[in-house]
Amino acid sequence: MYSGKYVFSQVLEVVNQYEFNKCVKRYNGNYHVREFNCWQQFVQLLFGQLASLPSLRSISTCLKAHKHQLYHLGIKKHVDSSVISRANENRNWMIFADYGKSLIKLVRPLYADYSIENLNIDNEMFVLDSTTISVSINLCTWAEGKYSRGAVKMHTLLDLRGSIPEFIHITDGKYHDSNALDVIHIYANAIYLMDKAYVDLEALYRINNAGAFFVTRAKDSIRYQIVEQNFNVDEASGLRADKTIELVVPKSKRLYPKLLRIVEFYDEENDELLVFLTNNLDVSALEIAYLYKNRWTIEVFFKWIKQNLTVKKMWGYTENAVKIHLWMAVCTHLIVAYIKNLTNSTLSIYEIMQILNTSLFDKTPLKELLNPDEDIQFKQNQNFKEQLLF
Repeated sequence: MYSGKYVFSQVLEVVNQYEFNKCVKRYNGNYHVREFNCWQQFVQLLFGQLASLPSLRSISTCLKAHKHQLYHLGIKKHVDSSVISRANENRNWMIFADYGKSLIKLVRPLYADYSIENLNIDNEMFVLDSTTISVSINLCTWAEGKYSRGAVKMHTLLDLRGSIPEFIHITDGKYHDSNALDVIHIYANAIYLMDKAYVDLEALYRINNAGAFFVTRAKDSIRYQIVEQNFNVDEASGLRADKTIELVVPKSKRLYPKLLRIVEFYDEENDELLVFLTNNLDVSALEIAYLYKNRWTIEVFFKWIKQNLTVKKMWGYTENAVKIHLWMAVCTHLIVAYIKNLTNSTLSIYEIMQILNTSLFDKTPLKELLNPDEDIQFKQNQNFKEQLLF
């Protein structure tokens, strides 16, 4: 991150190659590899993500056009798109997934103190949802979706503080959303926000037994009896009801035998009555409504991923290649989030991506580039370089 280095080279300094190589060694990723190893594969795919290049051929062509600058970018040499394609098809996608998980462990704590609008709750708060990426069923024969179409799902558990993904699970399009509840880790005292697709009473009861809380939309078919009701709701705030209930259908009661809470909130803007289901009996009814309102953060995250990172058009069609592609998109997001924290930039991750996209061959120091309103004087010292390595 020093003056005179290309921006992309400065970005690479943030990436811990030692940690990445540990993941490579874990899966023997460089077995029988001579030149284009896993690290060079990662670097070139990262360049493709930051430059928003639509295909492997575009990555190869762009790097070839700048072949005299590659050494200073941190890239050993350009290779044909077929070489990158074979690497994506044959090298274990878990290398990139494991490195992505190590980035999650690094970046999430940096945003732990971020505040959330209209909420003064200290609990960890997560949103669980999935986004569907359409693919050709003729090319991605493994990725079956609905109605004989091809689809890939990226199930994401997003930390509301900083919009940092805590968990990623990539499946075909037929994988039901609620099945993700069987594979996520439940943190005690955390709050999980979900839509109706995740109303699986058995899974919700596991969340309750783990000492965590959930807020979701109640299905229209829910049958219950009221145990207690708060009649002192402020209708001016949009609240309509606050009830403590127990389920009455025998199967439902067997799957979830404890008390639940229903909060009704009128959304005046959309002229809709929203009915929330939760096991949290302590926070106020209005906080329940505000909690669910923040669920839309994940929709913004998915929109940002699709618009600013290259995922709309796959860089490969085998299951292994698709998973490498999507994990590279997640890794890129986390690296940018880490750079935002490292440079103390007031810009959003979205804005930083836009700047990096057009500045990869610039030689402006990152901290100056990402703090355009500040007059920053730089001093090179050992401590500054040390904080780049995690």
